[in-house]
Amino acid sequence: MRARLVSSVADAARVRWADVTEAIRLAPVRLGLLGTILLALGSLTPAYLPQASPFWPTMRALGLDTWWAMAFGTALVIVAVGCLIVAWLRLRPAIYVDVKHWAVLAWWSLPLLVAPPIFSHDAYSYAAHGWLMHNGLNPYETSPAVLPGGFADQVAWVWRFTPTPYGPLSLEISHWLVDLAGLNPYYSAVLMRLPALVGVALIVHYLPRIGRQMGVPPRDVAWFATINPLLVIDFVGGAHNDALMVGLVVLALHLAYRGWFWPALLAAGVAMSVKQPALLAAYPLAVIGSGWASWHWRDVLAFLPRLIAAFAVVIGVFVAISLATGLGFGWMNAAGVPGMIVTLAPFSLLGWLLQQGADALGLDPTGRAFIGGAQAVGTVLALLCLAWLAVTRARTEPVRFLAWGYLAVAIFGPAMHPWYLLWGGVLLPLTRPSRRLWRVAAVVTAIVLVYGAANLAWRNDAVALALAALAAAGLWLTVRHQNRRRT
Repeated sequence: MRARLVSSVADAARVRWADVTEAIRLAPVRLGLLGTILLALGSLTPAYLPQASPFWPTMRALGLDTWWAMAFGTALVIVAVGCLIVAWLRLRPAIYVDVKHWAVLAWWSLPLLVAPPIFSHDAYSYAAHGWLMHNGLNPYETSPAVLPGGFADQVAWVWRFTPTPYGPLSLEISHWLVDLAGLNPYYSAVLMRLPALVGVALIVHYLPRIGRQMGVPPRDVAWFATINPLLVIDFVGGAHNDALMVGLVVLALHLAYRGWFWPALLAAGVAMSVKQPALLAAYPLAVIGSGWASWHWRDVLAFLPRLIAAFAVVIGVFVAISLATGLGFGWMNAAGVPGMIVTLAPFSLLGWLLQQGADALGLDPTGRAFIGGAQAVGTVLALLCLAWLAVTRARTEPVRFLAWGYLAVAIFGPAMHPWYLLWGGVLLPLTRPSRRLWRVAAVVTAIVLVYGAANLAWRNDAVALALAALAAAGLWLTVRHQNRRRT
């Protein structure tokens, strides 16, 4: 028995190794690998490192803290993004024919595993929250600035003095990883990739299987969702806790389609304890396998106990983890923190523009009325979209409800970062999108990635930003051309 088990494991390892070696033989895979190598190198330039990074002394000693080094780093990142986008588009016909999607992701992720967090300093915030908990402080009640030093100095200035709205399990994981890193600020931030990689693994393993269960071509699912450059850069490179949340939601959907209702709800509850938007998954999880026939009042009444049970279990798991960690529910007081800065969220941008005009005319002594008002309008629109989707789509297309519901929350909410689009974006291929929607999604992916590169290049002054804008235009034209050829 033992010999047979060892032989089986060895055979599986040989198959996996063959998949990996076959993948690197493809030119697009090598192009994408070049992109992530350049991205890792670009992350070591001054524009992308926090003030307390351990790389600064070496960079100063080598004379790499100059404007030219910053501009060169920005150029590396822009070229890297371009390589990844072009490689991704060229690989679409090859997935499941010439190459396995997971092998592509493995090659592209490899350089990012040893790089500093990419395109965002959130991982440094996670480390600071873990440091607070190590010292017996509650991140819902205190900010990283309470404990000056290496951990706080890595945190982006705007978040250094604010409490966190993250879920209790996310904070507990941060605490464990800070201890695992030996209380080293930088290594603690890098280790935040571990839970993100767990989430990515769940997405890669289960999402194509869900596609097969739903009768959706798993090739399309694997191509768009699992090797999407946005996922590679933001979930693997950025180490965002959204990756674990999304991965657990995908696991919950898989379990639901297998008929395992209660385990699916448990997975969704754990996902909510990582990040609260996972609660939205409770509705489609209740619908899947329910046999809900129509909106006739008798059918609705028959379905209602299952819906109530779904929300009760998901919220119950979240409450249990909140109490078990001892953190409580202080995140509610910090729920407005993400909306404090101007992001890609359309209504936040609109509010900011209106606020500038109001401030110039002296119409708003508070300095936030127009921003807050616009964000409130956006939130109402998001809720209206959810209500419309819940009535028109959820009963017959529960995954479509979840995909577009998450996108509505991300787009109309008070804050929208590029990785928020992955909440619903990874589920988008399960909705059987039209050819036009495929093209739009690919173009949006390219634009959002270039924005991510330019966003952290503000420190490189207007010249570098102008170069980034030119690169964005070039990438948009490239994506448009590639899509016309491929579709």
